[in-house]
Amino acid sequence: MEDVNPELESFREQWRREVTARSSRDQVPTKPAIVEGASSSASSKLATNRTLELPLAPVSALGRKDDSGVEDTIVVKTYHDLADKDPAIKLGGGNLEKWPSNVRHGSVSTDGIPRSALDHYEKAVEKESQGSLGESLNLYRKAYRMDASVDKAYRNKHFPSSSFAPKTPALNPSGASAITQDSAHYPFQGLQPSTAQLTTDFANLPIIPAPPPTEGSPPIACPIATIPPEILVEVLVHAAIADVASFVRLAQVCKRFAYLVATEERVWKRVCCGSEFGFGAMQYDYGCSILGEPLPEHDEGHLLDGPLPDEPSAIASAVPLDASLATFSLLHTTYASSWRLMFHTRPRIRFGGVYISTVNYVRPGASSATQVSWNTPVHIVTYYRYLRFFRDGTVLSLLSVVEPTDVVQHFTKENVALHSTGAAGALPSAVVKQTLRGRWRISGPASSSGGEESEGGLHIETEGVDEKYFYKLHLAVRNASSANNTRKPKSNKLVWKGFWSYNRLTDDWARFGLRNDRAFFWSRVRSYGL
Repeated sequence: MEDVNPELESFREQWRREVTARSSRDQVPTKPAIVEGASSSASSKLATNRTLELPLAPVSALGRKDDSGVEDTIVVKTYHDLADKDPAIKLGGGNLEKWPSNVRHGSVSTDGIPRSALDHYEKAVEKESQGSLGESLNLYRKAYRMDASVDKAYRNKHFPSSSFAPKTPALNPSGASAITQDSAHYPFQGLQPSTAQLTTDFANLPIIPAPPPTEGSPPIACPIATIPPEILVEVLVHAAIADVASFVRLAQVCKRFAYLVATEERVWKRVCCGSEFGFGAMQYDYGCSILGEPLPEHDEGHLLDGPLPDEPSAIASAVPLDASLATFSLLHTTYASSWRLMFHTRPRIRFGGVYISTVNYVRPGASSATQVSWNTPVHIVTYYRYLRFFRDGTVLSLLSVVEPTDVVQHFTKENVALHSTGAAGALPSAVVKQTLRGRWRISGPASSSGGEESEGGLHIETEGVDEKYFYKLHLAVRNASSANNTRKPKSNKLVWKGFWSYNRLTDDWARFGLRNDRAFFWSRVRSYGL
């Protein structure tokens, strides 16, 4: 048996009385009326026992009295020919999907209780903005159960596409100072401008002073903006000689400085040819003895500079070039006539810090003979190798288990000389008493070693643990940074090539194994200066 809704029956009786009263007064039969809010139609056959089928929620709100006792007003609009033309809104007929979106989703009820899917979705958004996540989640679930596309209806209602005007990019004329990625300015659509394109745009830009702190204040003086370009370049040269890292950071000040740092070859030429950071300080031949003394006429240490037993014999090379001539020759043949490119890519030794190699390996231990043990102990061995280079061709080498934080501040020639005699053993600088003195050279076209060497090879000769031994280290200068990261420093890695021991008494060579040894990485130490 079909259930009878009392509120629906009350609405029907009220509607019948209204239609009967109007018919008796006007003596004119009326067409079906559409009640706003209920979104349904009625015909002149309401007197029959046909069930009223409404696609929306129950219309109990219509004719309901609120808390103040005032009955809600029902607005009735009459459309004489709509019911016969549109079958979708006839009683008992029509599919819900064919109804308009505003009728399908309904409207906010007068009592504030959500009825349709859109009502639940709007209520969920409101609860979410208030921080009631639990209630909003339940309302979201109810909304999506009633209509899976309710989010689109919410977006169309509150954020219609007509309210957002399309953005038209402004064209940047050629030669404009502003930097854009418009196709009229950069012909490659969708590609980011390269560094060369950006620096080209900065070519004609002046140095812009800082704006005044407040409106109406006098402008801040900027004397460097009035300096002629020739004098400004000389200022940058002195800044680069003092600290090349600080000179490069000038590119962050303004666009004019960025252009000068990237393209001013006079500054980079002075840096490359100078002995402060450039190749003027590179030692392509040994300039002192192993102990750091002036090179004698017959240097016994040159015995170590010949071909090693496990290395191929060197082929006699041409007369070595002067260091400056070799630099100018490589500038045009290898580095595309760019001093800046040469400084960033040509192998060189850095003097403002120390190269550190950290070695970690596991060594199996032995179980105690007096105790029963189910496991075999292992030992984690950690030690460090330190190399510090000097511009006069000397080098300090240290093998220690002390961490770098306790070593680098004492890793100087003065402390090594102080502890070489065994005195002052209680001082904190005693951690460097096992330091070995030595000398270094880097291979290249200016080397006179008698063999054809590739540029970037580093040769180090140090004293041994005993007077009859010498040590020889062969390393290669590399860049630790990857190819797509150019912000890391260059020439900051030393890779092992070989490690030998030479016995002066027996004239024998012995090779050390490098199974556990790792590469050296450069770390800057500010107390060393430049």
